[in-house]
Amino acid sequence: MAKRTIVTMPGDGIGKPVLDETLRVLEAAGFKANYVEGDIGWEFWKSEGNPLPQRTIDLIAEHKIALFGAITSKPKDEAFDELAPELKAKGLVYSSPIVGLRQHFGLEICARPCKTYSGNPLNFIRRAADGGVDEPLVDVVIFRQNTEGLYGGVEWSNPDEKVYDSFMSHPKFKQNFGTVPKEEISISTRIFSKERTENILRAGFEYAKTYGYKSVTLCEKPNVIRETSGMMYKMALKMQAADYPEIQLWNTNIDAQMMWLTKNPEDYGVIVAGNMFGDIVSDGFAGLIGGLGFACSAQWSKDGVAVFEPTHGSAPKYADYQTSIVNPLAMIESACMMLDFIDEKTIAKNIRKAVADVIAEGKVRSYDMMKMRGKPDVINNGAASTTQMADAVIAKL
Repeated sequence: MAKRTIVTMPGDGIGKPVLDETLRVLEAAGFKANYVEGDIGWEFWKSEGNPLPQRTIDLIAEHKIALFGAITSKPKDEAFDELAPELKAKGLVYSSPIVGLRQHFGLEICARPCKTYSGNPLNFIRRAADGGVDEPLVDVVIFRQNTEGLYGGVEWSNPDEKVYDSFMSHPKFKQNFGTVPKEEISISTRIFSKERTENILRAGFEYAKTYGYKSVTLCEKPNVIRETSGMMYKMALKMQAADYPEIQLWNTNIDAQMMWLTKNPEDYGVIVAGNMFGDIVSDGFAGLIGGLGFACSAQWSKDGVAVFEPTHGSAPKYADYQTSIVNPLAMIESACMMLDFIDEKTIAKNIRKAVADVIAEGKVRSYDMMKMRGKPDVINNGAASTTQMADAVIAKL
């Protein structure tokens, strides 16, 4: 059988070391593939004025499956300042390449599992009723709509007259902003479409049905954001009643959910949300299982294009350390999600068991697991490097 080709996109900062170590783990686990590297990130913005070159889009279009490390994003003015001088007169505006990638390929379904590892010293604990300590088991999968909402990119500062007049036709806008000078107004939209809202809801319910979760929680704000969140809630009610009566549908507001996730996180199973709220609640639950060093994700389109990435950022302050100290487990777990997607489930299961064994044994721990500050000297104080963490997983394999 011919080897599958995987597009690898290290990106910026710590993206390269965590991706390099993940490829070693995949090799050790017996996964055979060809890897082609795609250019993405800040350096290509600075030198080419495009953080997502067409050549990378073409690679993903050809091979369909990609592993992605991390990117650096900066505000508009800082991004412009770092452009090569010869590009500054071309009217270029920076936009996030990973958001661009999601929208270009329609990677509308994003899944972010947050599951407790036994023995992880960073697991969430709470005071028990008898005064002791209780460590609830977290097993949550967040389904985040990945291409619409507040991340849709439909925005204006000092909007042109046509846009401004359109907004002024809405009585609430006229009442609240009618006296504000147009040049002092910035507008970001939150657009939901019925088709994509149905797709993310369906993905959440199907996952719950397949893996035996008793509930799907819609985490939005329909009591205030009545048109978008309200539409999503109505569609969820109809879908659950018609197609998934055996699965409970819970409705929580994003603000209340952020309180409840530290009160009773073990009660939740599958959570579905729009783009921004899905981003927020997935980071919240990631904090309960050890932080972003353990937070993996998958995103895919109806056409079978899929990108797998840890949800941490590029952490540029760590990128120049002589020895990389960052935790690679989120990237390794993201690769396991890739293996599941391409039906290499046995290899994925073996890697996950190796990761769980390393954590449970507790002999090899990254600096975050040892509750150290991320300084270069953590290696001298007993923390494992990025490479040593991967070595420990490989040894268990």
